[in-house]
Amino acid sequence: MAISPPYPTPPGAAPGGAPRHAHWWQRPWVRYGALITLLALSGLVILALVREQTGTRGFLVGLGLAVLPVPLLVAAFRWLDRVEPGPWRNLLFSFAWGACAAALIAIVANSFATRWIATATADPTGADTLGSTVIAPVVEESAKAAAVLLVFLFRRRDFTGILDGVVIAGVTATGFAFTENILYLGTAFGTDRLTGDSGIASVTAATFFVRIVMSPFAHPLFTVLTGIGFGVAALSAERQRVRRVLPPLGGLLLAMGVHALWNGSSTLGQYGFLAVYAAFMVPVFGLLTWLVVWTRQRELRTVREELPAYVAAGWLHTAEPFALGSMRARRVARQYARRHGGRAAARSVAAYEAYATSLAFLRRRGRLGRAETDFVTRERELLLELWHRRSAARPALEHAARATAPRVPVVAAPWAGYGVYGAYGGYGGYGHPPHGQPPYGHPYAPYDPNAHRP
Repeated sequence: MAISPPYPTPPGAAPGGAPRHAHWWQRPWVRYGALITLLALSGLVILALVREQTGTRGFLVGLGLAVLPVPLLVAAFRWLDRVEPGPWRNLLFSFAWGACAAALIAIVANSFATRWIATATADPTGADTLGSTVIAPVVEESAKAAAVLLVFLFRRRDFTGILDGVVIAGVTATGFAFTENILYLGTAFGTDRLTGDSGIASVTAATFFVRIVMSPFAHPLFTVLTGIGFGVAALSAERQRVRRVLPPLGGLLLAMGVHALWNGSSTLGQYGFLAVYAAFMVPVFGLLTWLVVWTRQRELRTVREELPAYVAAGWLHTAEPFALGSMRARRVARQYARRHGGRAAARSVAAYEAYATSLAFLRRRGRLGRAETDFVTRERELLLELWHRRSAARPALEHAARATAPRVPVVAAPWAGYGVYGAYGGYGGYGHPPHGQPPYGHPYAPYDPNAHRP
């Protein structure tokens, strides 16, 4: 589609002002207030339940130990989301939902179901086994999947692909595991106090080793399968109802199955846990790690392939698609902006990179016939966000493109000889781009800083 910058009016500036809500409960502050209240009440209730089961000292010990893997896991998921970083409020909601609402649902539902089975069958041991291998996976994965569903439905613009599903699901599961680890570690500490055990032979040490050292990724691994299903659904067009429903359901069922296998490993004998861990969990973890890294590289390739259309229309400069399609060049651009314009400039460049990435994904969905009904409006909004930040972002991205572009040596023709330009008959050390490089103004060409100023 033809685009000519800039648009005359910003989004939302049309006559009539902001849209009016028909009812008070449809206002955003009402929804946010209700959600925060729900999470806060869930947090208070789960805090009281865990403290009742572990005691105050057990709770504090469990809290101190359970918090250790949280920063590492959140940082890992945030790193995966660097291509098109979503807002922090989505991550905060996901973590809070997993730690508070999902954990509360799981504790109440698992306890009720296990007690009911024990009463109906008069077999408490069998009820515990059935509860951990069947009831718990279904309840817990459904409770965690609710957070992914809510973000998918109500923050649709922030949920554009597989990596978004992986990040939201992983952070939700990290919050859930955090609360669950407090309960397990606090209970183990209470057991050690009753038996007098301490040191590396204690129940607390064994629980810490299994849950924090060996398998901190267990719950994120399960729920990420659900997130991948929602990510596949996000890539589908609105009219593809089957592709929007089946992948999330399939991912949820797969998450339940893997969770059940993991919980059931304790019933497979002395070495059942180690066998399942080595033969199944580690390979699945490696496969999913490869998948998300490959998806991240694919997203960078999409940026390089889709943005040249906006270069031709005059919205972007020639070097920008190359710089925006490289994580190294993006980092160099932010560093350049920080050195020359301070933190505000660096934040502006980071926002520019995120909006440009969203624009590339939007254009790709439109080109493949998967665009939403608000494609034109969303494209206009993203272009204007870029236009407002161009003064800080363009010099930084152009510098990053020049700094990170590989030099291509010019090979002299046999007849070049030793002319006035030197032994190689060249002008500078920059040659033509290698075969397959996009034809837009690549950063290998000599750069004129005044050639593309708006």
